[in-house]
Amino acid sequence: METALVIGASRGLGHAIAAELAARHWHVIGTVRDPAARTPLHDLADASAGRVEVEHLDITEPDRLPPLRERLAGRRIDMLFVNAGTTNNPATPIGEVSTADFVDVMVTNALSPMRVIESLQDLVPADGLIGAMSSGQGSITNNTAGSREVYRGSKAALNMLMRSFAARQADRALLLMAPGWIRTALGGDQAPFTVEESVPLIVDVLLAKLGKPGLEFLDREGKTVPW
Repeated sequence: METALVIGASRGLGHAIAAELAARHWHVIGTVRDPAARTPLHDLADASAGRVEVEHLDITEPDRLPPLRERLAGRRIDMLFVNAGTTNNPATPIGEVSTADFVDVMVTNALSPMRVIESLQDLVPADGLIGAMSSGQGSITNNTAGSREVYRGSKAALNMLMRSFAARQADRALLLMAPGWIRTALGGDQAPFTVEESVPLIVDVLLAKLGKPGLEFLDREGKTVPW
């Protein structure tokens, strides 16, 4: 049974991706931030007959990574997917964003996913996949509407950092996923797409990319998103 490690799987898209992979007979290790809190991932694990495990990681606390790496030592992780995302007030122009909000979004959305990938990459075999949740709003080419300026910048930064990582990892399958505007806590109630209709497509793209070297920036239909 192939194994996926989904970083940030307590709820929303991360949880749904973990559930979809488990339904497709993958073994899934999902992480949650708070070791004391009960989450939907725990419910999924309880009902999974051992196919789903819960691990703990706050990706914004780098000292939590070495213990996780040690606990996973010797495991084969066929898919490492980092699902991380936060935002600030989407209407705030960049010149009015507080330093604290800017740092919080950038650290959560750009720096921390790369720290996770750098720390855990050696667990993923050559025929596996390393991916991260980006966003179509991270596309510089497609930004014709503005708004969500810090969030857009953080995802564009993530894309650039993954391109730098890819330059050092030419033989690896690497993916940046742009899932679209989906009704989650982050996406909001006005989003046009549901988790239920979107996640199977996202997982299709992840599985199709397994073992195919090179970095791609793809949407949930497998189409290339312009950088």
